[in-house]
Amino acid sequence: MTPDPVPISPPATEITDWARGYARRHPVAALQTVGRQVTLGQRAVRHLVTDIAARRFPFGEFTAQAAFMVKTSLLPTVAVALPISATLSIQFGLLAGQVGATALAGAASGLAVIRQSAPLVTAILLAAAVGSALCADLGSRKIRDEIDALEVMGISVLRRLVVPRLAAGVIVAMALTGVSCFVGFLAGYLFNVYVQDGTPGSYLATFSSFATSGDLYLAMVKGAVFGVIVVVVACEKGLNTKGGPGGVANSVNAAVVASIVVLMVVNLGFTQLYTMLFPRTTL
Repeated sequence: MTPDPVPISPPATEITDWARGYARRHPVAALQTVGRQVTLGQRAVRHLVTDIAARRFPFGEFTAQAAFMVKTSLLPTVAVALPISATLSIQFGLLAGQVGATALAGAASGLAVIRQSAPLVTAILLAAAVGSALCADLGSRKIRDEIDALEVMGISVLRRLVVPRLAAGVIVAMALTGVSCFVGFLAGYLFNVYVQDGTPGSYLATFSSFATSGDLYLAMVKGAVFGVIVVVVACEKGLNTKGGPGGVANSVNAAVVASIVVLMVVNLGFTQLYTMLFPRTTL
């Protein structure tokens, strides 16, 4: 007597069931991930301050990680800042020419580079280059049980691995933001003067008239916060890697995507708060 054939559900039913299950699981998993990242960031910042005060901060690991981050992200940051700044110069130059305010092209493009382009480009490159590397490193250690071995030996993974990477990420992010500001402004100046036939004195005069030190402070604060976000998200994803080598790839992908999404949202919040707290009467 032959057994009854196993009924096969149609593809539409399988897709519907998966979508319903994903809709039930994803909000809870997302909240758990955000909670882990916030907790990790708070503990890492607290240990960073206390370890520096107690002279237990691992400066050797900090130096090695900072050198690695600079080597990994410096050239890509410069390479991306140049065309973006040139593109902004083109767009603002065309817009200024249409309204008969070509003298304001320097102020518009320069402020756009310092306020928005430089910190955001630096953060995205850090997330793509540095964040992926940090997540892959910690994820590989996780699946090789090195993280558990450190905990068994009484070595704090947070203090030994996360804290020096957090400090290095903040310092490197601020430094690269400054480099990106300089490169972006220089690229916009050269493009406006030598390609769009702008006046060098007008470009510099309008920029110095409207730009303030607060714009540079905002860029540096953005760089520091963005560095914290990139490192915390990458470390959290790496330390919670599961599923072998394939899980490392999934963690890296999730870390890069999550970092960029959070960076965009936080950048929007920074911009709106700065505009509300420090309004400009004229431009």
